[in-house]
Amino acid sequence: MNAPLAWFETGLAMTRLGMDMQVVITERLSRLARGDAAAGVEAMRMMTEKTLALGEVNARLWKAAAAGRLGAVGPEIVALYGAKVRANRKRLKR
Repeated sequence: MNAPLAWFETGLAMTRLGMDMQVVITERLSRLARGDAAAGVEAMRMMTEKTLALGEVNARLWKAAAAGRLGAVGPEIVALYGAKVRANRKRLKR
């Protein structure tokens, strides 16, 4: 009985992630469009964050696959990306 509710909660988390991503993308594009030194710093930061996040996700996927629970790792990955995107949103809105 908990599985449908868990998927619903994951769906809501994915919706929030999508909305937060739009804000982060807008703020980053605004900063990059300026073309100043801060834009270069933001571009490097963005690429570094994306590379590290991909590494974290791959590690979680490998660990889940080894444990035989690959189907249950989705909500963890959404939560991981959600936390990172919310942190960027907070930082970029200052």
